[in-house]
Amino acid sequence: MSTKETRKNIIRAGRKAVDELIKVAEEEIITETGNDDLAADRLKNAAATKKLCIMDAFEILQRVEEEENILNSNDNKSSRSFKGFAEGRSK
Repeated sequence: MSTKETRKNIIRAGRKAVDELIKVAEEEIITETGNDDLAADRLKNAAATKKLCIMDAFEILQRVEEEENILNSNDNKSSRSFKGFAEGRSK
C-alpha cells in the first residue's frame, strides 16, 4: 500500500473517530436518580469526559483537515505540466 493510500485510510479512520466522540458527547449525563453525593460525583466525571471528547474531536478534525490539504496540494503539484523558464515567464 502506498503512503498516499495509507494517509487516506488514516483520514477515514479519523473521521469515524470524530463521529464516535460526538456520539459519546451527546449521551445523557445522568439517567437515574439516587444519592445526591453520588449524583454530583457522576455529573462531574461525566462533564469532564464530555469535555475531553469534544476537545479530542476538534483536535482530530483539525489534523484530518491538515492532512487532506497536504494530499490535495500534492495532487495539484503533480498535475502541473513541466514548463521551462521562458514558457513560465511568457504572457
